[in-house]
Amino acid sequence: MSVKIRLQRHGKKGKPFYWVVAADARSKRDGKYLEKIGTYNPNTNPATIDLDLDSAVKWLHNGAQPTDTAKAILSYKGALLKHHLDGGIRKGALTQEQADAKLATWLEAKSGKVDAKKEGLTKAQADAKAKAFKAEQDVNAKRLAAAAQAEADAIAAATPAVEEEVVAEAATEENNETTEA
Repeated sequence: MSVKIRLQRHGKKGKPFYWVVAADARSKRDGKYLEKIGTYNPNTNPATIDLDLDSAVKWLHNGAQPTDTAKAILSYKGALLKHHLDGGIRKGALTQEQADAKLATWLEAKSGKVDAKKEGLTKAQADAKAKAFKAEQDVNAKRLAAAAQAEADAIAAATPAVEEEVVAEAATEENNETTEA
């Protein structure tokens, strides 16, 4: 029986969510599997990957072949490196402590890169939000200035008409007084 480490699709249309599973190569994509190794959520930025490292390495030792995407995920989480280092231990090139130290330093460096990316994304998101807020403030200031100008123009347009009415009423009163006298 040939075993593959592959992705099993879950989630809804347009929002995929995957399980990383060890399955018989002949089984359907979303069919029976031997063991669930982890999860992969590509909807988040950066993608969220939960992987049982020991279980994945166990299946790699037993001869399971990862698909291309599963291989990328296993490499990203360090399962392939651990499998490689375990091969060095079996051959006698490394001791268990040396392999564990190499894996720990690699995982630490990798988590530093991931944290830097998350921080960069958060900063970029905050910058975009601040830029949008500034643009909105500018638009609101222009709108308020235009509204104040329109109101001032309306008052100015109404004021001469009122003054003309007052002058016209005064003129009619004078005419009425002169005609009465």
